[in-house]
Amino acid sequence: MPIAHNKFPMSRVEAILHRVGLPLKNVHGGTTSELPIMARIAVTDGMAPAAVAVLEKAGHEVVLGYIEKSDLLSGALDDFDAIIVRSATKLTAEIIEASEGLSIIGRAGVGVDNIDLQAAGSAGIMVINAPNASTQSVVELTIGHLLASVRHIPKSDRSMRQNRWEKKAMKGTELSGKCLGLIGFGRIAQGVAKVATSLGMEIHTYDPYLPPKVAKAQGAYLHKKVDSLFKTCTHISVHCNLTEETHHLVNEKRMKMMPGKKSGIDCGNHIVNCARGGIVDEDALLSALENGTITSAALDVFEFEPVPENSLLIQHENFHGTPHIGAATLEAQDRVGIDIAHEVIIALKGQKPSTLVNSKFLS
Repeated sequence: MPIAHNKFPMSRVEAILHRVGLPLKNVHGGTTSELPIMARIAVTDGMAPAAVAVLEKAGHEVVLGYIEKSDLLSGALDDFDAIIVRSATKLTAEIIEASEGLSIIGRAGVGVDNIDLQAAGSAGIMVINAPNASTQSVVELTIGHLLASVRHIPKSDRSMRQNRWEKKAMKGTELSGKCLGLIGFGRIAQGVAKVATSLGMEIHTYDPYLPPKVAKAQGAYLHKKVDSLFKTCTHISVHCNLTEETHHLVNEKRMKMMPGKKSGIDCGNHIVNCARGGIVDEDALLSALENGTITSAALDVFEFEPVPENSLLIQHENFHGTPHIGAATLEAQDRVGIDIAHEVIIALKGQKPSTLVNSKFLS
């Protein structure tokens, strides 16, 4: 476990939030004192050397190393002013309550479902993320899964490793001319739409929070109901956050709505999820693969990670997956680290970070 010292007093949090115009409920107490020059920052899930250098050049101390949950619950972060995590470290309400010295949580990536935003806000802790760095990497992985699905690339590879030459069995279909349904239409979905359009796909989307003009500008048909998207599209790709509203949004009922053909071509139905685990009902997906409702499925994210051993879904011949590697490229890791480093530095200077995600709970 990293050993920490030279922590900021809790008044550091109060000073930061006061100067950015955010209210603070300081549940941990603390006394007024001058702001130290150097902050102590825990980086628990790894960070590119270039990003570490950015933090150190700004005068801050960086402590690299994973911290076990039991140690976090025992106050391992008491002597740190900030922590930067990816997806492995889970910052629950209990851990946040035990982290009395913490003023900033940085998420090196987009999703913040591993952080209790309300608990952080109630404790006066800012949560910031780096939403732009991994966009291109996730776009490319999504397209890769779509292509691999319709051309049976993983299935063919597994067959050849067993010394089989099943050319006739591996006849696929083109993406061109097919309807791609994007659940959510943010940066990543729009990037996928751009590539898919160049491949000749017809773009459809469901996003209840999207201004219609945004979809129109991207040449996408915006559906008012998610069921309408499933009834129209043979290929569905998930690009939304995991919330109570979206949990198991891709379920048995909706998968059965998919048409299975387009322009007379029996192209089948295909599901891809490179967004968040839990949006696709994996038990329902397995059943749909077994009964033929779904032709292929490709997931990069799962409801429980790592995936349990002997998962029947993973073993299904028409499934292929990746172990949550959407942002796992050299380029994205460099960008995400540098982006979150700059945002943390801004916050430590007492300025409002542009990617603050829990402002509504800082009261």
